[in-house]
Amino acid sequence: MSARDILDSIEPHFTKGGKFEKYYGLYEMVDTFIYTPSDVTRGKTHVRDGNDLKRTMTFVVIATAFCVLMAWYNTGYQANLAMQSMGVESINNWRSIPMALFGYNPYNPVSCLVHGMLYFFPVYITTLAVGGVWEVLFATVRKHEVNEGFLVSSMLYTLILPPDIPLWQVALGISFGIVLGKEVFGGTGKNFLNPALTGRAFLFFAYPASISGDAVWVAVDGYSGATALSLASAGGVEAIQASFSWFQAFLGFIPGSMGETSTLACMLGAAFLLYTRVASYRIMAGVLIGMIVMSTLLNIVGSATNPMFAMPWYWHMVVGGFAFGTVFMATDPVSAAVTDTGRWIYGCMIGVMIIIIRVINPAFPEGVMLAILFSNMFAPLIDYFVVQANIRRRIKRHA
Repeated sequence: MSARDILDSIEPHFTKGGKFEKYYGLYEMVDTFIYTPSDVTRGKTHVRDGNDLKRTMTFVVIATAFCVLMAWYNTGYQANLAMQSMGVESINNWRSIPMALFGYNPYNPVSCLVHGMLYFFPVYITTLAVGGVWEVLFATVRKHEVNEGFLVSSMLYTLILPPDIPLWQVALGISFGIVLGKEVFGGTGKNFLNPALTGRAFLFFAYPASISGDAVWVAVDGYSGATALSLASAGGVEAIQASFSWFQAFLGFIPGSMGETSTLACMLGAAFLLYTRVASYRIMAGVLIGMIVMSTLLNIVGSATNPMFAMPWYWHMVVGGFAFGTVFMATDPVSAAVTDTGRWIYGCMIGVMIIIIRVINPAFPEGVMLAILFSNMFAPLIDYFVVQANIRRRIKRHA
């Protein structure tokens, strides 16, 4: 008996009138995960498109594959490199058991990959388990389908966290992001904030010691590894270049959140999203333009006391979460602007805000998260004014 036969045989128990009717969302989730839904739009007033929500979400997850691979490798590489510099031969936790087979050589790709995976998967599994419970709970109570959007949120949330963050904080953050960032507004398609960023913002302000500073970005106890932006805020570009080259930062071999260090990986993901037409090139280009214009303006203005004023745009592009935020967070189709003109304005606003927060506000050397969340709140207003401007223009044209 095939899986299709099994699912068809138990379906009556989950449909209306069945004894498990209230758990239909669970049945539908499993059914549509394994097989393509057979329901299609038949009315003449509808536009038919094979790119449904499930396929769209799947494309986003596929696009993050390059960042996931880099998260595995760079997390392990940074940890092995730190252990080598400290003269530490083995880690003192459960990871030492599987790592005994591979060693801790930072120049051994297999060792780096496995070591990084041992930090990545606990965070990801915790995110999936806790967030999945909330998704199923709300779907069951509201009697609607379990939406695939959580698969994207869980992956993005994991990639923007430091490697050694406590798992209970991971669970708390994703709970906040899913419940208060999405479900209280009605679920996927109705939230005005990005759920993954909302969860990270909660952790940033509630537990700053676990998600900021210099001690959390390399997964080795007692090792302090400053991010490129922390170095820049203290000594400008020269401070970064003393530790990392631009090409090293572009590839992603620097301390930072697990999946957002590699600009190259983000660009590969962007190419896939643009090819499949899942993400808007207008938003990506707008963020880049806003960042270049604002950083260049501050370069011209200059500052005798703030070395960040002199940081050129091509360094801003490869450090911190700029590339990851531009590709995967700013382009969220739910929380971003939806009109073409609005997307340009929305993207430029994010790019400008990133530089303002990074350079002018000394409390936050990284501005991507706050810039995107701030712009999320203005996206509906931007679209409103764009639509109203179009209406007025057409009225004048036909007056």
